[in-house]
Order: sequence, then C-alpha cells, then structure tokens
Amino acid sequence: MDQSELKQHIKQLIIQECDKEDEFDWRELEDAEQLFGGDSRIQMDSLDALQLSLALQQRYGVRIEGARDGRRVLASVNSIVEFILQAR
Repeated sequence: MDQSELKQHIKQLIIQECDKEDEFDWRELEDAEQLFGGDSRIQMDSLDALQLSLALQQRYGVRIEGARDGRRVLASVNSIVEFILQAR
C-alpha cells in the first residue's frame, strides 16, 4: 500500500469511527486539516480519539500511548500516516 492509499484508508476510518458519515464524505478531508479543536470541521473529542486509536491498533498494529502522544499523532491525516509509516 502506498502513502496515498494509506491516506485514503485513514480518512475513511476517521469518518467511520467518529460517526460522521452523515456530515462528511471522506474525500472532503484535507491531509493537513486539524481533527481536534474549535477550528476543526471534524471536531474529534476524547471518545473519538479512543475509538480511532483502537481502530488503528487493530488495522495497522500501532499503539498510541497516552494523551500527549494521542493529540500529536491524531492531529491530522498526515500525522497519523507518518506515525504508521514510522512504526513499520
């Protein structure tokens, strides 16, 4: 799987795990778009982060340790992809 395919899968996973299917199409997500905070269109919360972290662990075998790493890794599609690629 190349990096663009991985980004596509991550975008689909974010929309699915955060229950945003009715609000967003995965193609609308930008690679560098912030996923947390008031300026974020997705506005992930801590429950979304937990669900996404578990899904990433199941699908890609990566573990996100602690809230600080979670915020850094789950900041954007780019940061998630970078984390997965570094962990491989």
